[in-house]
Amino acid sequence: MGAALIGSVGLPALGQVGAVAAGSTLYVNNAAGANCTDGGSGTQAAPYCTVGAAAAVAQPGQTVEIAEGAYIEPDLAFTRSGTAEAPITFRSTPVENSSGGLAQLGSWDKPGGGIQVKGAQHLRFENLRVNSAFQKPTVLVDGAQDITFNNVAVGGGSGVRITNNSSKVTYGRGDFGYVQGPAFTVDGGSTGTVVTTNAVQANYVPEMTGILVKDAPGTVVVSNTVTSSCFAGIVLSGASGGAVVENNVVNTAQYSSQKCSDTARPTAIAVEASATAGTKVDYNLIDPRSGGAGYQWGGGKFWSQPEFTAASGQGAHDFIALDHVQKGPGAPVDHRADSADENAPGMLPTDRGNWTPADNPLVPNTGTGKGYRDRGAYEDLDLGSAFTPAGPTRLLDTREAIGVPGKTAVPAGGTVDLQVAGVAGVPAEGVTAVTLNVTVTDTQQAGFLTVYPHGDALPDASNLNWTAGRTIPNLVTVPVKDGKVSFRNASGGTTHVVADLAGYYSAKGQLFHPQGPTRLLDTREPIGVAQKQPVPAGGTVDLQVAGVAGVPASGVTAATMNVTVTEPTQAGFLTVYPHGDALPDASNLNWTAGRTIPNLVTVPVKDGKVSFHNSSGGTVEVIADLAGYYSAQGEVSYHPVGPWRIADTRQDMNYESGARPAGTVGAGETLDIPIDAPNSTAVTLNVTVTEPGRDGFLTVYPKGEQAPNASNLNFLPGETIPNQVVVSVKNGGVSIRNNSGAPVHVVVDMFGYQGY
Repeated sequence: MGAALIGSVGLPALGQVGAVAAGSTLYVNNAAGANCTDGGSGTQAAPYCTVGAAAAVAQPGQTVEIAEGAYIEPDLAFTRSGTAEAPITFRSTPVENSSGGLAQLGSWDKPGGGIQVKGAQHLRFENLRVNSAFQKPTVLVDGAQDITFNNVAVGGGSGVRITNNSSKVTYGRGDFGYVQGPAFTVDGGSTGTVVTTNAVQANYVPEMTGILVKDAPGTVVVSNTVTSSCFAGIVLSGASGGAVVENNVVNTAQYSSQKCSDTARPTAIAVEASATAGTKVDYNLIDPRSGGAGYQWGGGKFWSQPEFTAASGQGAHDFIALDHVQKGPGAPVDHRADSADENAPGMLPTDRGNWTPADNPLVPNTGTGKGYRDRGAYEDLDLGSAFTPAGPTRLLDTREAIGVPGKTAVPAGGTVDLQVAGVAGVPAEGVTAVTLNVTVTDTQQAGFLTVYPHGDALPDASNLNWTAGRTIPNLVTVPVKDGKVSFRNASGGTTHVVADLAGYYSAKGQLFHPQGPTRLLDTREPIGVAQKQPVPAGGTVDLQVAGVAGVPASGVTAATMNVTVTEPTQAGFLTVYPHGDALPDASNLNWTAGRTIPNLVTVPVKDGKVSFHNSSGGTVEVIADLAGYYSAQGEVSYHPVGPWRIADTRQDMNYESGARPAGTVGAGETLDIPIDAPNSTAVTLNVTVTEPGRDGFLTVYPKGEQAPNASNLNFLPGETIPNQVVVSVKNGGVSIRNNSGAPVHVVVDMFGYQGY
């Protein structure tokens, strides 16, 4: 019988209306100046003053639009019916990032009679807030059929009750706060009720049970977050077999975190013997802090999931664990995340806030279906991305019509939009950011390039700065929108742009481990090589990365290094690529004879090594400072942001820690920059030096640490030059040291951060 009941449950699509018969809209608006009248026809020019007046005349297929405001109606009954093909819909405008809508049926200080649906069929209620008087049901469905509630928040009164043989009632994305429990009751022989994706909080005595199902077979209780202080969370009693209780997060602790003085009452999920037939309990998460039993099944109580499963055959995928996990080093696994049964009946495509599911790259996908639905009413959206090293592969070259339709330089003030999703092995969907080595060449006039998310307003940020005639590269990690990124030439002349793919960020991939900065390679010393010797023309250096400077000996998939070339005897370029691969058609650093130039490089690691190839006709010294490495395991993920300008010493800067007036960073001085990013461990910055009085270099390192033997930017007097920097965050910030004999100005743009 239970299986048949589950199979017969109709699940109306929330927020969807069938074919409209009458095809018209009725309006309710009691605002001053709205010219409302309950004696009219409910037009937008002359709306009804009360919801009840519209409900009394609404026809199948009509929508009743309820304007913002409070409607205090003590006897608000809905008795007229729509049809299966043309339901009647009552709705208001949703409130962004909040529950309910702009229209309130009753208010806290003037509660009304709530919503009473009596004997009606085929009704829809959307985006409403409902407050009823003490001990009156806030929402009552009495002997009704095919009634759907979507984003209807209730407060006061005695919550929601589905009763008197009602059938096919769906209540989704609701919010129940400060009601006299049980917060949600299904009883009186009602069948096929679906309670899904609600935030259920029972607050008032004498009864604070979250969801009570009594003599109501075939009820589906799925993906709710239930809080009931020292009372039962979800209860099935009487003839309530054939139920489904899945994907719920249940917390019965006192004030959500404390042990209850009476531990006999706060059972999380209780199923009486009369309700066990055909009932399924699984994929739930139960907070243990109340001290009460996790389960009651028939006549027995169970405090552990294995004990419950052994006795009942239920709950094989349940967890008894904290329902809220703090993020941070060594934090326990968040059992809510990516572990729900997506195939459970009543599952909605979006969460309580109407957000689509998000895949947590730090948590294995253990759910069904796509595998990454979260348990409870809310998806965790504070998620980062993982990195997949790729390439180097050329995606853009305006000289060769790669990534663009023709061989045309980017004009002064011009923008190039580059498709990156679905290209060169990058997935067509789910890409949040890409890492590119970007080079400008054949530059007619001085200027700078800004790389930013496609479709965004042009930010106050830069990635490459140049003087006329210069060829200069920089690594760029930029958020992706609409599958694209944009390149803006902020100069008075044309320039060619080249972009080589280094990798991309998505829900799947490798996780970053900030390490250093530590010097791994210096052909002048020798560090990382057998002897002091510059790299010869056309020569290659193989550098061991795995097992060096804190990098694990195995499992390393990519490394991020700041690479510098110095003392080049002829112009040329350097290519950094996976050891053992064929030399790719890509470059990482370009130089003229005698120039010292750095660039950040993220490169796949093979056989524990990476290779450096000198594509010039002369010798060159090469230096590499480690910023971090990638592997399959980790606790932090990448959050692309901005780009945002977070520091510019040419202007006054104001932080929570205090103000810094405009002024240079003196010779040998250090600039501390706060990083306002939650739970961050490392940050991706574009750092630019400008107006230097003498040649020198900048070192970027974790705040509070001793400046390491490493460099991030090398500059000449009067030069403006940028470089991307990935650096660990400590003590809430990073430090930048001016290693030159004269003052410099520093500009810093933030492109993302690694965080828990």
